[in-house]
Amino acid sequence: MSTPTLVRCSWAGSDALYIDYHDREWGRPVVDDNRLFEKLCLEGFQSGLAWITILRKRENFREAFLGFEIDRVAAMDEADVERLVLDAGIIRHRGKIASTINNAKRAQAIRAEFGSLARYIWRFEPEPVAGPVTLGQIPAQTEASRALSKDLRKRGFSFVGPTTVYAFMQAMGLVNDHVEGCFCRAESAAARDGLVRP
Repeated sequence: MSTPTLVRCSWAGSDALYIDYHDREWGRPVVDDNRLFEKLCLEGFQSGLAWITILRKRENFREAFLGFEIDRVAAMDEADVERLVLDAGIIRHRGKIASTINNAKRAQAIRAEFGSLARYIWRFEPEPVAGPVTLGQIPAQTEASRALSKDLRKRGFSFVGPTTVYAFMQAMGLVNDHVEGCFCRAESAAARDGLVRP
């Protein structure tokens, strides 16, 4: 007797790396500061590209940006920018590389004010809504992502437009945009229900 095929969001496609990302990470709530910072930066790098491109280079990004440890990235300087512009393992976009260092410094300021980046980010969690039935029902941005984007930019962050920020919120579990019928929707909902908000 054959094993039933798991139903997933169609964007997961057939790439094993993408499927694993969909099944194990996307939409699961995250409250770790460095993971939140990493994802916010990688979404900025992803702008204009397919996420799978970034996903395939993620380990290279982690090595280049010191595990996305906020304090270590904040201590990087112009020499690091020049070095990373030559690093073929990542997206060699000078503006986005410099932005990552800048954003680490801004994240330090948020931690000093709120106690953690997570506590600040999760303040923007919207009220839960019914799940999308199709990918076409998922918005590119929302009122919550526009509010977070606006506040981040006011605090000096860059490459954090409302569409980029909404993709970040989806991935980090601030919303549950797994479509109805996807086996991950219930798992993500349960993880969100059990989450102790920072």
